[in-house]
Amino acid sequence: MAEEKNQNQGGEVAPKAAKPAAAAKKEKPPAVEDKPFVEFMEQHYLPTLQKAIAEQGVQDLQLSFAKQKLPVAGFQSAEECWQVIGSWQNGQRQFNVYFPEESITGKKGFSCNEGKKPSTLESFLIDERKITLDLLVFGLVQRLNGQKWLGRN
Repeated sequence: MAEEKNQNQGGEVAPKAAKPAAAAKKEKPPAVEDKPFVEFMEQHYLPTLQKAIAEQGVQDLQLSFAKQKLPVAGFQSAEECWQVIGSWQNGQRQFNVYFPEESITGKKGFSCNEGKKPSTLESFLIDERKITLDLLVFGLVQRLNGQKWLGRN
């Protein structure tokens, strides 16, 4: 293979001419995860989560998003935090996903119960480097599946 060189009249090697700039790239719209926290949760997370859990066979899921105290025994004195609250089977199965830092990238917690107050607060998605809408939905569906609460179990 012959090496391509640009030589000027004096026999010196000149640098290759720069390629013309590519057409201006269209800017990507901001990711849904970059939206303000409450907007992201209400407009994207809740509808996507509702659909994903319905696809697992849960037909009577009630989802809400509210800032309130943790319903976990022993945490009544804690400050209010944002929570996704889900229940079905006439409220017999309930889960909460907690966002104490008002951010999807901050600390997150999880609790669940069948017919009574939850007694355990677990960390939720703590090892993930990048939190996305799909990961938040997948993580919760997997956790509920691990509880043997979804249709295929």
